[in-house]
Amino acid sequence: MLRTMLDEYGLDDIEVTMETRFTEDLELESIDLVTLAGSLETRYGRQVNFAEFVADLELDEIIDLTVGQLVEYVVAARER
Repeated sequence: MLRTMLDEYGLDDIEVTMETRFTEDLELESIDLVTLAGSLETRYGRQVNFAEFVADLELDEIIDLTVGQLVEYVVAARER
């Protein structure tokens, strides 16, 4: 999903790892994260609730959110 989003933005040459930060490294804005959240819900249903996930984070943690943190959340949410 993330790769598709980046391809649409013309950022298909960016390497994405578990340590890649959404804001700092990918330069995604909050609206982009909302779009990603919608894609996650479409694919996994309400079981994966991105808004609920970030609601428990401080602002600086949201700004520094990594791909790995989101992956870990999705895996954990699907196991519930």
